Amino acid sequence: MPITPSKKIWMDGELVDWENATVHVLTHALHYGSGVFEGVRAYNTSQGPAVFRLTDHIVRLFNSAKILSMEIPFSVDELIEATKKTVDVNELDECYIRPLVYLGYGEMGLNPLPCTVNVSIAVWPWGSYLGEENMAKGVRMKISSWQRHDPNAMPPAAKMTGMYINSSLAKVEAIRAGYDEAILLSPQGYVSECTGENIFIVNRGKIITPPVSAGALEGITQDSVFAIARDLGYEVQVGNVLRSDLYTCDEAFCTGTAAEVVPIYSVDDRVIGERGPITTAIQSAYNAAVRGETDRYKDWNEHVS
Repeated sequence: MPITPSKKIWMDGELVDWENATVHVLTHALHYGSGVFEGVRAYNTSQGPAVFRLTDHIVRLFNSAKILSMEIPFSVDELIEATKKTVDVNELDECYIRPLVYLGYGEMGLNPLPCTVNVSIAVWPWGSYLGEENMAKGVRMKISSWQRHDPNAMPPAAKMTGMYINSSLAKVEAIRAGYDEAILLSPQGYVSECTGENIFIVNRGKIITPPVSAGALEGITQDSVFAIARDLGYEVQVGNVLRSDLYTCDEAFCTGTAAEVVPIYSVDDRVIGERGPITTAIQSAYNAAVRGETDRYKDWNEHVS
């Protein structure tokens, strides 16, 4: 989806004009994928814009950096406030937010330890990642020929920039084959996740999602759905899912900050069906939660001002 420019981007403690938020061509991250990032959203609420689960996202950003031995030169609280400031200065009621920590200019080579660590936060208006029309009818998916990373080759727990080449390869393959999205399997053959979303299946009223041991990122939207589903009275389990389980399940949906909650219509041309009752209930409750309409989840809404 194309980016709609906003006014300012926060870079290393300063707000700079959108068009001036640039880096040198010899920036380390550009050559080696040495960065970590988050995808966050702000939503309009009755009390103005609020960032959904902002603290959880920033904490995960720091954990990703720790896995890469990157020392972020700001505190969690400083980046939380910087995020709110960036949303506020751009005067956006709703937006996508991209915090990025990356190794900068000045060192080259595979030893990243001497590199400077830079931080930026950009915000812009962005609609539903998988398309508004698919929020009801669902997306068509295929199992990718590309495997998800082995945890001892690339740590899926870190949301690293370079690792997403894996997702991009799978996404391009799916799009060129006429599908909306791809599903990656682990090296052991279990369902892992989609290219940028966690995946859930529903069988006989029970909701199941793959474990992190299958290579799935521990999603913040996924965690929100855990809470919402249980509060709605559904049983939720984390367990291995086989490819054949996707073909025979009663419902399936995927979750992510960019995608939100999206039903899965089919996998490898095996039709699951349009949005089912459990997916509908969770999607509706999630949409209300992110806009501060549910008292039970109001702590998830971190207001900009």
